[in-house]
Amino acid sequence: MSEQNKLWRITLDTNPEDCNLHCIMCEEHSLYSDFKQKLFETTGVKFRRMKFEIVERIFDEAAKLGVKEIIPSTMGEPLLYKDIERIFELSQKHNIKINLTTNGTFPKKSVEEWAKIIIPNTTDIKISWNGATTETSERIMTGSNFQMALENTKKLIVLRNAHFEKTGYFCRITFQLTFMQNNMHELADIVKLAAEIGVDRVKGHHLWTHFAEIENLSMKATKESVAKWNEYVKQAYEAQEKYCKPNGEKALLENILPLSDNEKTEVPESYECPFLEKELWISATGKVSPCCAPDNLRQSLGDFGNVETTTIQEVLASPIYRKLVENYKNVELCKTCNMRKPLC
Repeated sequence: MSEQNKLWRITLDTNPEDCNLHCIMCEEHSLYSDFKQKLFETTGVKFRRMKFEIVERIFDEAAKLGVKEIIPSTMGEPLLYKDIERIFELSQKHNIKINLTTNGTFPKKSVEEWAKIIIPNTTDIKISWNGATTETSERIMTGSNFQMALENTKKLIVLRNAHFEKTGYFCRITFQLTFMQNNMHELADIVKLAAEIGVDRVKGHHLWTHFAEIENLSMKATKESVAKWNEYVKQAYEAQEKYCKPNGEKALLENILPLSDNEKTEVPESYECPFLEKELWISATGKVSPCCAPDNLRQSLGDFGNVETTTIQEVLASPIYRKLVENYKNVELCKTCNMRKPLC
């Protein structure tokens, strides 16, 4: 199979500095982060925002390569990007679906208005979700309103269901979690809540410890925290069996897997990278990256070029990219990557 056929999704960091929340684990927007200050000090730029002509160029090239999905920014809130509606227009024009990650605030418009734009052109709406209770959720997603997010999600599900009944097109809705010691005691209750309101999937990833202040929140921090996580995993699958969605189906669970005791230092060698050859990340300034590791870490993987001066196909065929594909299990960053998975 050619690289052209393997690549199926591209993530665009359209507007990483635009967000209306300050989630404690966020690389840029956490109250612990000095990222934006350093960005301004080193570049003189306060807000990186992808030029729309770059977005258009990427869609054109992606369509020729057979890419199926585009993700607007997972750093920051993509619905705050000034040209987000035009991205959905490009989606329709090129028959490339949007995969959306949002914080659930639905800024500037009503949920109903956003639904008309999002649902017909989106495969999956991933809503950042970090608790089953107001106290836990709002402690993590600083500035959020848990009850409002819950009502927004319920409305979105009703509107999604109505669109499906009318057109037959189904857009999945997902709770997107960050696995931490201060919220995963509610994992089973999150699964229960998802089922009760009709969320289709619960997925997430383990904490990237960007700051010293949150290192103790990693589920991988100690043997005791690993044991707790493994118990939470068991409880989550018990909740999946016990509680069904209104249509009688079970909510899907993804990446909710037991840990081994030494996973903080190295993930099992058999775990595979889910991204290489299949996905790419493109920053607001056009820089290409092979994965979603924190920016300061993925720089160690090398320079894969910029879409202003190179094509996506050239990146995939480049010696530096091919070397990473063949040898990533020997790369220090990849040895401890939170995103590697066992083969299904």
